[in-house]
Amino acid sequence: MRLNGARVLLTGATGGLGQALAKALAEAGASLLLVGRDRKKLAALAINLAGEGRAIATLAADLNQPADVARLAEEAGRFQVDVLINNAGINAFSLFGQQDWGCLADVLETNLAAPMRLTHALLPQLQSRERAAIVNIGSTFGSLPFPGFAAYSAAKAGMKGFSQALRRELWQERADGRIEVIYVAPRAIATSLNTPAVNALNAELGSKSDSPEAAARQIVAALAAGRAETCLGFPERLFAWLNGVAPALIDRALRPKLAVVKRHAR
Repeated sequence: MRLNGARVLLTGATGGLGQALAKALAEAGASLLLVGRDRKKLAALAINLAGEGRAIATLAADLNQPADVARLAEEAGRFQVDVLINNAGINAFSLFGQQDWGCLADVLETNLAAPMRLTHALLPQLQSRERAAIVNIGSTFGSLPFPGFAAYSAAKAGMKGFSQALRRELWQERADGRIEVIYVAPRAIATSLNTPAVNALNAELGSKSDSPEAAARQIVAALAAGRAETCLGFPERLFAWLNGVAPALIDRALRPKLAVVKRHAR
């Protein structure tokens, strides 16, 4: 996908990864429709990104609200969006049995149902473009589910399945050069999405984190190259593959870590 001149709708634009993605896309020459819940943060980000020959627009919206999704679809049509990046997401680290169902439902709604709803609303527009792309931001946990992150892992696994199914459904259109469905699964990213408990867990387990800027560069590169699926980071990429072919090996590898997870989850 050629990014110079592309018109990108980016959700979760005011988060750590979202801001880094917005900057990387703007530097590549894309015009941006930035979406988030915080109107003031969106306005500040738009001012920072404004540049010659580049359109920057913002829309404050709650993607869990169907009316806001409908309003965003109308604005996307006016902006002539040809790239949708489903980046908005939340996390919730705790043992499944100790979490409030409302919190679990929010994780599932925000990370899976909302991006599916938005994609469904924008799909007719994207199919009408000469070239278009849908980028779904997943997680290593979508292929390597982890204790303490049951709902998040389930939502990201769903995002991966949704991406694969939609890609195959649109295969003929993609072969015609019209639309691409791209799934990118980052490993841990050092943003405020991580609570102190998550940071402490990662430190004790020796889990590596990428900076938002490093992750954004790789996501933008995957979009530019049209790579259908990208899993970021090593050895996370290897472990995710192993979990697909020999999950019992991962079960045994994670079992000794459970006590650490439980301690931090409390």
